[in-house]
Amino acid sequence: MKKSKVSITDIASQLKISTTTVSFILNGKAKEKRISDELTEKVLKLVEKVGYRPNHFAQTLRTGKTNIIGLMVEDISDPFFASLAKHIEDVALQRGYKILYCSTENGKKRAQEFLRMFDQLGVDGYIVTPPAGIEDDLSALIDNGKQIILFDRYFKKVAADYVITDNAESAYAGVDHLIQQGYKNIAFVTLSSRQPQMTGRLAGYERAMRKFQLPAMVHKLSYSTSRADYIANITDIVKQDPSIDAILFSTGSLGLSGVEALTHLDINIPDQIGVVSYDDPDLFRINRPAITAIAQPIEQLAQALINRLLDKIAGPSKKAMKDKQEIIIPATLIPRESSRKKA
Repeated sequence: MKKSKVSITDIASQLKISTTTVSFILNGKAKEKRISDELTEKVLKLVEKVGYRPNHFAQTLRTGKTNIIGLMVEDISDPFFASLAKHIEDVALQRGYKILYCSTENGKKRAQEFLRMFDQLGVDGYIVTPPAGIEDDLSALIDNGKQIILFDRYFKKVAADYVITDNAESAYAGVDHLIQQGYKNIAFVTLSSRQPQMTGRLAGYERAMRKFQLPAMVHKLSYSTSRADYIANITDIVKQDPSIDAILFSTGSLGLSGVEALTHLDINIPDQIGVVSYDDPDLFRINRPAITAIAQPIEQLAQALINRLLDKIAGPSKKAMKDKQEIIIPATLIPRESSRKKA
């Protein structure tokens, strides 16, 4: 038989069994259909021999593992998520796993489709930055024995481990820094979202403003995949309120858009408006002035995510692996010229 023409029928004919039996074995249903281990082994050996599937496929059928991790983030092109994915991939490769990436663009339907794809491909574990509305989908997978760990955000009713930064404390630190530098009319530009990372950052901002008895100036923007939308919205905010003397941006994307908006408006940073932003993309360091950042420890987050998940995959029956675990890692405020002390 030539490898290019091998089919299930060829395999069945050579072993003198039905194509249905071969199909069951190739789809991992041998035990479910009470097919003997001896026959299953014969089929898999022939599959390897004739090249009907790569050797990895046959090994997967035997072990029940693909050595693949599904990684679902909001936007893989975002510098924060891209850097995180690279670190996760590096650790995973060291432990014999490969990563399958996808982006939800914060959409429920898209996330559900990718979860189904991961399930159909039989990935060994899931690392998920979940958009709102997929709680039931995640719970169903967990009930079916899937190993899932959430990142950046979580659901209280979903029995999955999660890894996050300390959002409330880091936002508080950002506001406190600006106040110590002499800024008083500090706006908070964030996303209109009930997800815990956003509500945590908002809570930290509001707590700091209350402590120092300053008026909260919160501006919530709708999620967009277009930076132009954010630039336009931030431009309007600044034009409509000339009293703003500093802005804290709740995400790196908003921070980059904000710097561009202020540049277009010919507003001097920090002499006219001070700036602090979450995340620390390369542009924050090379911009003039350099932008003060609340940097999330990407390498530490990646290590915590992949190591926790692979430990659960290796020992899912252990009670310690079943217990829901939260891992909260502090962020780091990096002062730069954009929040220089006011004269």
